[in-house]
Amino acid sequence: MRTLLALPRWLLANLKNEVLVLPSRSFVLAGCVLLLALPLAWNDPYVLRVLTMAAIFAIYAASWDLLAGYTGQVSFGHALFFGVGAYTSALLTLRLGWSPWLAVPAGSLAAMAAGVLAGILCLRLRGAYLSLATLAFPLILTGVLFAFPDFSGGELGISGFARVLASPLGNYYLAVVVMLALVFVMWKIGDSNTGLIFHAIREDELAARASGINTPRYKLLAFALSSLFAGASGALFAHFLRVAGPSTLEVALSFQAVIWGIFGGAATIYGPVIAVFVLYPLTELLAVFEIFKEVRLLIFAVVVLLVLLFMPRGLTPWVRDKIEAACPRCKNRNAFTRRRCRLCGASLK
Repeated sequence: MRTLLALPRWLLANLKNEVLVLPSRSFVLAGCVLLLALPLAWNDPYVLRVLTMAAIFAIYAASWDLLAGYTGQVSFGHALFFGVGAYTSALLTLRLGWSPWLAVPAGSLAAMAAGVLAGILCLRLRGAYLSLATLAFPLILTGVLFAFPDFSGGELGISGFARVLASPLGNYYLAVVVMLALVFVMWKIGDSNTGLIFHAIREDELAARASGINTPRYKLLAFALSSLFAGASGALFAHFLRVAGPSTLEVALSFQAVIWGIFGGAATIYGPVIAVFVLYPLTELLAVFEIFKEVRLLIFAVVVLLVLLFMPRGLTPWVRDKIEAACPRCKNRNAFTRRRCRLCGASLK
């Protein structure tokens, strides 16, 4: 009982001392509240569908950042894990009659197994060689699925299985809550000692190995964790649209994750999430207007290009640098309005 009474005070203390002290965290909190409260004010089915898809793709984009942004293992075949999660969950539901509540976690674990296998095969590769090797994996799996059309549905894929929840509102809240939970877990991983080791591998793998870090093990861990979260997004995607097909393994989907990651800001986790919620609704909005329908991909490309030209580290790091300042002594971040560091008291001017 005493623990339950202390929980609200602990939450308020963390909110005051860890979240509201930094503008970037305050904006993230406001965005989370907005997503959770939006259906109460605007319950349009089309809007809910677009935001549900954005939430699913946000998990996928953040999972790519956990692998490529933190460890430098840039994957051009990240759709492999998305597709494995989608196909596994769909097949278990359709062929074996599993509940979607069990099939979605099973699809995530299957994607994790695929990530471990891909990581083992790519452990000795670096840079462009690694990226090109990962690009081949979804193409190989697509060929295997096409070779057994009676089982996988071939080029048409499989459809007709159940959604996790029946109503659009229920699916929206499921996608948003799962997205917030998984993105928070990924952010905590990146902010932990494991995340520091991932950073060290990205900056200088040879130096990390010389300092005693088992770099192959941590690179394999990065593949496993990233594929687990990507598989969860793929499984949710399949059950939301009630279809799992070759589109979940397309090269374009892999490069979409790269675009979201670089646009939002690599090695931030929340950067790719914000990028998805900016770019995906933008393309859908442009498709509504007849005048923009034929050129929406061109507009999308121009927006991405402008961000990369004027914000080379990504959108969210650029915005964060405008509203926050790093302390020259302890390196902790502070609101740009402060004159002294909130932790060590050093001058920020």
